[in-house]
Amino acid sequence: MNAPVDAPRFPPPRALALAGAGLALAVVAWMLPVNLKSVTPALLKAAGAGTPSLVEFGRQLVESEKIGPAALVLTAAQAVGDARAPELADDLAKLSTRQPEFVAWGGWDPFLDPIFKLRENTGRSQSTPVLAFLITEKARTSLRDYLAGTRSLGVQDLLNTRDIPAATRFVPVGQPGGEALDSVILLTALLYQGEHLSPSLQRELRGLAGTALAKKDFGELELFYLDLLSLGKRLDWGQLSELLRRTDSTKTVGEYAHLARVAPGQLPLIYSAALFSDSADSVANYLIQYGESGAADLRLALGAGQGAVRQLLLRQVPVNRSAGPALGDTATLALLYPKLTLAVKWLGFFAGAFLIFRGLDCWLFARGGGVGNKAMLLHLRSGVLALFAAILLVVATEPFLLKATPLSAYRLKIVIPMLANVATPSSQPQSSTHSDMDASTLISIGVFALLQVVTYLVCLMKIGEIERQDISPQLKLRLMENEENLFDSGLYIGMMGTATALVLQVVGVIPANLLAAYSSNLFGIVCVALVKIRHVRGYKRQLIFESQPASAPPTASVLPAKA
Repeated sequence: MNAPVDAPRFPPPRALALAGAGLALAVVAWMLPVNLKSVTPALLKAAGAGTPSLVEFGRQLVESEKIGPAALVLTAAQAVGDARAPELADDLAKLSTRQPEFVAWGGWDPFLDPIFKLRENTGRSQSTPVLAFLITEKARTSLRDYLAGTRSLGVQDLLNTRDIPAATRFVPVGQPGGEALDSVILLTALLYQGEHLSPSLQRELRGLAGTALAKKDFGELELFYLDLLSLGKRLDWGQLSELLRRTDSTKTVGEYAHLARVAPGQLPLIYSAALFSDSADSVANYLIQYGESGAADLRLALGAGQGAVRQLLLRQVPVNRSAGPALGDTATLALLYPKLTLAVKWLGFFAGAFLIFRGLDCWLFARGGGVGNKAMLLHLRSGVLALFAAILLVVATEPFLLKATPLSAYRLKIVIPMLANVATPSSQPQSSTHSDMDASTLISIGVFALLQVVTYLVCLMKIGEIERQDISPQLKLRLMENEENLFDSGLYIGMMGTATALVLQVVGVIPANLLAAYSSNLFGIVCVALVKIRHVRGYKRQLIFESQPASAPPTASVLPAKA
């Protein structure tokens, strides 16, 4: 028999204890600050605890007399709302007052002093893009004379690229208008000579220069020159050299040039994150992938401290701002053992849901300490429902699990064909082929599933109520037939849910998504099938047998033996 028997009218203490324990376990699991495809603000806060803040990092730059980088870090600290930003502003102002001649260059560099006489008053009192100094004929002549005696093979190869006769995006050096290319080549050689490039970037540039000289064609090296031109028009010498020390490839240089063009207002944050994390590549990868939302997440991490920035860039996932409060010091546990904590969280969802459904079983089904197949079926049913509920909880707490990453506005779109377009971002639209399942769709599906689970339990309660009545099997059978509309109510609720979802989508309350609408019908069909086939049919069959009068087994006739 599949129907409940002798279930109490009110929940017994054991049922309440099981349901309460399950609910508490599910809440504790929900408060664990760990996710599969995102990080929580609580986790970032724990990662940043005890690590330097933006202001502290900026003061380290001031102590190193790096005025330009410190100025961008100060802007970033003000943008994230660091309460100690005025202290950094005072320190920077004092340094700028003591060394006003270095402000335009972004700080003093002993390597540049013999060439440009940094201590001389240039008439510039603000941070000045480095190419503004190199574009003049006098500066380029001085720089060429200085670099002509270099013993570095890489610098020699870069300088020799000035003699390549043809270029696609620049005017060649030997022609009128070739000052821009000449300035960028000399800037690259100067950075190489002064060891202001990361070792991997140095090796890559030397290889590109050798290939360009062998083929008498700039090739990919010209793209790097174009990107460096874009950065050199926005950053002073100190800022540019500090960035390139933390950049491992020409690809990252191109990404930073692109970010500087498409998001100029975010440049202080992007620059500060590169220096703060000591990895320009990971910052560029993150922002190119997540765009404006990634910039907002990076801003949040910058406000939490250096450890938070490094944790976010290490995981390369967005921030789950919808996460609930964290439980105690579990954020530290999630940092040390993220996979283990995530497994505990999901197991807590399943165990909590299982205890809740076991409590409902104790209330709706009189097991009376029963054992055997019936108890096994009850456990199996609770386990299946708990697994379904746990999956819904995981999806509800993982907003980026089924949601495709939206197309980033910071993605590289086209290669800029003309020098005149260096400062102009491309506005060419791109079409996205990513499918997207947003939070409203997931919530709708979860609500429809919950309604059908409630309907299923109500039908089971009605079957148990009829069975407990002290009446004849014939009357019970008629009562069961009278409740046919109730047993079909899952279909009615499913159709109502579909119609409601379609109406809300038409009027624009929720995004258009047929999956959310028709899932209600699907859950209704499953619910009715379970009720009528699994429970109603079996109980009616039992009542039919019980309503028949008992009959004696037929007796065998004794035939006379033949003679």
